[in-house]
Amino acid sequence: MIKVGAYNELNIVKEVDFGLYLEGGHDFGEILLPKRYVTDEMQVGQSISVFLYFDSEDRLIATTQHAKAIAGEFASLKVIDTNRAGAFLDWGLPKDLLVPFNQQKVAMKTGFNYVVYVYQDEISERLLASSKLDRFLDKEPADYKVGEKVDLLIADRTDIGFKAIINHKHWGVIFESDVFGDLGIGKKCKGYIRRVREDGKIDLSLTQTGYAKVDGLSDRILLTLRQHDGFLPLSDKSTPEQIAKILKMSKGNFKKAIGQLYKNGHIVIADNGITVTNK
Repeated sequence: MIKVGAYNELNIVKEVDFGLYLEGGHDFGEILLPKRYVTDEMQVGQSISVFLYFDSEDRLIATTQHAKAIAGEFASLKVIDTNRAGAFLDWGLPKDLLVPFNQQKVAMKTGFNYVVYVYQDEISERLLASSKLDRFLDKEPADYKVGEKVDLLIADRTDIGFKAIINHKHWGVIFESDVFGDLGIGKKCKGYIRRVREDGKIDLSLTQTGYAKVDGLSDRILLTLRQHDGFLPLSDKSTPEQIAKILKMSKGNFKKAIGQLYKNGHIVIADNGITVTNK
């Protein structure tokens, strides 16, 4: 099934002076791939991957350019212009992506990035975006397992941490105590399901949960110690920022990991830092 606002594998059916025509089936007929995207390797009868969107004259066009977002998914995109119609986002294609005023959670400003959902309007069939994210998230209860690895898009900042969109479907929360390193709105990263609450809310972690996580963090600390002549100026009195800068982990995880290393006799803990033993 051919999808507008997404990548499709289409057959080349005809070559003309201004490009190639691709087979769009009964619903779309022949779809033009403009000449500027045609390469010498493309031949009639060949199947190629193209992105389908509507150009400035509302004609369905194919392109081999990389789109920064596809219909049915969330993405962080930059506003490059605003006018009476709304805000226009750079999504990597010649025609910018419109966010109508009634789809803006807050008034968008040129030069700023916003997390949006890309969709095809049911009435006009135009590709649009919205920063009113809640209406596009899955309302069905999540079916995640604790420890499951997921894709995250950081979408909002709260008093307790960050809200992230999980697998383009559900909201989740990363608590401030579990945040380390450079984490900001619009960042894509991998994460793990920490807990699915009875009310359906989902707690997330940026590192694995359980013993596997602690073992992995312990290995990271040992490796970093050996790279720094066996000593790191970090202890349970260090700030979260100091720990994140050197080890890229939260203070809570650091304390668990050095506790395990100390118990196993791999390190000595002092007020000024930790030292590796040779065990």
